[in-house]
Amino acid sequence: MITPAVRKQYTATIGIECHVQLKTKSKLFSGANNDAREAPPNTLVNHIDFGLPGALPVLNKEALYLASKAAFALHSTPQTFSKFDRKHYFYPDLPMGYQITQFDQPIIVGGSVDITVNDTTKTIGITRAHMEADAGKSTHRAGKDYSLVDLNRAGTPLLEIVSEPDMHSAADAKVYARELWLLMKYADVSEADLYYGNMRFDVNVSVSKTTKLGTRSETKNLNSFRSVEKAVEYEINRQIEVLEKGDIVVQETRGWDDTKQKTFSQRTKENADDYRYMPDPDLPPITLTDEYSNEVKASMPIMPGEWRERLKDLGLDAANIDVLLEAEVEHEDITFLMFIEEALEIDKQAALQEANLMVNIEIPLMHEKGPATVPQSAKWMLVYQPIIQLMNEHKISSTNAKLLLADLLDMKTLPDDIEAYAQEKGYIQVSDESEITKIVTQVLAENPKAAEDVKNGEMKAIGFLVGQVMKLSQGKANPALAQELIKKQLGI
Repeated sequence: MITPAVRKQYTATIGIECHVQLKTKSKLFSGANNDAREAPPNTLVNHIDFGLPGALPVLNKEALYLASKAAFALHSTPQTFSKFDRKHYFYPDLPMGYQITQFDQPIIVGGSVDITVNDTTKTIGITRAHMEADAGKSTHRAGKDYSLVDLNRAGTPLLEIVSEPDMHSAADAKVYARELWLLMKYADVSEADLYYGNMRFDVNVSVSKTTKLGTRSETKNLNSFRSVEKAVEYEINRQIEVLEKGDIVVQETRGWDDTKQKTFSQRTKENADDYRYMPDPDLPPITLTDEYSNEVKASMPIMPGEWRERLKDLGLDAANIDVLLEAEVEHEDITFLMFIEEALEIDKQAALQEANLMVNIEIPLMHEKGPATVPQSAKWMLVYQPIIQLMNEHKISSTNAKLLLADLLDMKTLPDDIEAYAQEKGYIQVSDESEITKIVTQVLAENPKAAEDVKNGEMKAIGFLVGQVMKLSQGKANPALAQELIKKQLGI
């Protein structure tokens, strides 16, 4: 067990390689279907993917376009010149005996990703990103003496994004992985479905007591932000334990056992010279013009960083902004951010109220029940606007506003009069002073100590009294009026 004192003696250094599957219809060098999510094994394969003699690859121009978009998402630009190489290794799911990739002249060089961890913003450098064809998938069945190979994934276009070793904690790694996922989703270069492996993370971890980097391990094929965080945590502790015992850390490739929450050794780590890289003789180099790059840049959507600035100016906190950013790409048929911008054109306060209703009510409801029934185009004018108006007129409490919104979002046909519906359901606050006065009198009589505390200046107790008024009125009393009447009756 590593004590905090021992842990402080070591600096962890983390770099992440992320394989992003580009959302093309066909594979990187063949015409085979690229969507293997539900396909039976070995059904989306052709002669190129099988590596048959004489089969010649042809570059998918859409993959090049998407990789170029990714460059701008990473605060970089696509290289004017790049080329493909062969990376040699021998494994059953790589029928050609080599992988077509980019070695020394990739499509993207440099870039950065900004992350915020514990209210501190830091920039993670991007070393490079290169296009490559994915290998197939081998399945090793427990207790069996054979493996199964599925080549549906062979030839899938990938963009491998390699970070600088600029991260120093498990939290850094988790936030970086999530931010990279957001960037790829907003740039629309990948489906980025972690469940289907559209993005897979390989984390490199080393620890050292000095400025010299320690020996690193690489834990491969992590497919969730939590597993990235936990694998990094485990590796940091494991390596410190090894060094504290006087042993050495072995450079190796490791796997992640999600059930046991630990890494395990797979093989010693290869070096670049083991792969015998050579330029691919079947594929010409890629030369991009400035005109092409400018067209790609012009096609870029609003990215998460710009959305954060817009929403921050609105008055939303960072946590709620992240909820909106994530919901926008998790539910692509619902444009939360567009509706907020439309509201902003009418009134800033209304836009903030709408955003809070989305974060606190609609998005949690969607996670629980699925998307709302009410048509998206009608939502702002017919749902949010009337509720915000009722709130601003102090006719409905925030609690009842949530209940009302939940009702309306679940309706196929909205009521003609939202206020009348709210009144019928008992959501409208009672603002009749005489009626609330009676309730206040009863509450003060039943809670003499709290009443005395308020009279003695302990104003926290007034919240308790208002709560009792709301309880007796079944949530219908106007809380602001109730507080005013409590003070009035107590003579303060």
